[in-house]
Amino acid sequence: MTTLPGETYRLAFPSLPHLENPAYVSYGSGLSFEQLCAHHVNNTYEARRVYIIASRSLANNTDNVHKLEQALGPRHAGTWPGFSPHTPWNEVLDATKDAMTKDADCLVTLGGGSLTDGAKAMLLFLANQITTLEQLKHLQRISEEAQKNLLASGVAATNITSKDLPFTSPHIPLICIPTTLSGGEYSHFAGGTDPNTGHKSIVGHPFCGPNLILNDPNLTATTPEWVWLSTGVRGIDHCVEAFCRTHPSDPDMDTEALEAFAGLVPGLLATKKAPGDLEARLQCMLAVNRVLIMLKKGVTPGASHGIGHQLGPMGVGHGETSCILLPAVLKYNARVNAGAQEKMKAALWRSGEVSAVLRARGLEEDGGDLADALDAVFRELGMPRTLKEKGVGRERFGVLAENSLKDFCCKANPIPITEQEQVREILDMCAGD
Repeated sequence: MTTLPGETYRLAFPSLPHLENPAYVSYGSGLSFEQLCAHHVNNTYEARRVYIIASRSLANNTDNVHKLEQALGPRHAGTWPGFSPHTPWNEVLDATKDAMTKDADCLVTLGGGSLTDGAKAMLLFLANQITTLEQLKHLQRISEEAQKNLLASGVAATNITSKDLPFTSPHIPLICIPTTLSGGEYSHFAGGTDPNTGHKSIVGHPFCGPNLILNDPNLTATTPEWVWLSTGVRGIDHCVEAFCRTHPSDPDMDTEALEAFAGLVPGLLATKKAPGDLEARLQCMLAVNRVLIMLKKGVTPGASHGIGHQLGPMGVGHGETSCILLPAVLKYNARVNAGAQEKMKAALWRSGEVSAVLRARGLEEDGGDLADALDAVFRELGMPRTLKEKGVGRERFGVLAENSLKDFCCKANPIPITEQEQVREILDMCAGD
């Protein structure tokens, strides 16, 4: 494997060098995403038929998709025009069938989290010839049954390998070029939405994770501000739900989450103030990389993610769900993790940029809690804070509560969410009416 002059190329998670399918991160001053992608397609993976899944907005409003196609040259096999928000499974299956006809031997995403989720699922679908919703549901059933049996036999979730699962492992590389901070490029799980029911579900496999993530802060400058900032709040959500977990104990995870948090919050405030601050953009991307070691260590997010998964198909943006839910979930969980929340609040006040925002919004260091501080930060970023702002009224709380109970993140919440009344209590705090 060769690198370009000025390129940083490293393991995504250097402290976990023995992962079954390790991911690598690449970036470099003066190096564009298309240069890096073409180099690694040619030299690292020796791919011949590269299939791009590209953001529709990038394709329609910029020349970035064309730049990537041109850089790949004859190795470019085709381009799929993205996926709708929250990754409808029918769209992913249609893209899978098209990639099959192109005999793709490498997938590349250029865009946000919905594309990344779809491409990760496509790896599994391509390997197992999954082209219909019925086949997908069967795959999910046998996967859930296999994992349930493994856990019952004493195998830890983080120790489940590709050999333990009853289907063919993905075998072609996936390169992700993210334009947001949602962080899906650092996991081997993919979320998608049933087009008939609106229920969001997960597929996963140790070889569904991307092999390479290319971080280009220049590219992210084309991302709409609300998308960049709201997905950055999603990254904050990862930090908070990782650090404020009640188990398992992991000092290294605590360090990664707290340091990522301490870098991400001021980085987002900096890019809000100066969208052209490329160094702040890169630091935000690297902070997201750091905290998402949580998924490799078996740390499952909590109710902000779990309820948010079901709120998304109702028209709330991927990151906006965290903007609305996270402070309320923190209030709900404070009875069991107030100490961890206090440490995160202290980290905010240690930052000069962040403390200035908190004071300007009427907070004092010895008053309020983490939820109040994050509420102030989210408002400074111009993010939505209520369900009403996004057109979600109380008449939809019943469906939200019912679907949320099916989400494993709700069960992993510091106070496990097992009753609809618990979901409704959190939603009531977010209603805004």
